[in-house]
Amino acid sequence: MKMLLPLLIVLLAGCVTLPPAPVVTEVDIPIGEKCEAPVPKQPSFAVDALPIGADIYAQTKALRAERQQRKGYEHELEAAVKACR
Repeated sequence: MKMLLPLLIVLLAGCVTLPPAPVVTEVDIPIGEKCEAPVPKQPSFAVDALPIGADIYAQTKALRAERQQRKGYEHELEAAVKACR
């Protein structure tokens, strides 16, 4: 009985201690926002207007013009993407 009493006191003391209180931390989570940048309208390219039997000089001229049109369109698209960042 004398051996049982200290063991019982130790076991009861273990039940009395409280667990540590939870720590509250604040976490900032980025939330995406909808982009309202205007989407540029795709131009009608010069090659699309070429007739089927166009000579090589007309095709070359249209391809060079289309390259410039595409560069301008790409710049407009890049500006729209940068506006959303």
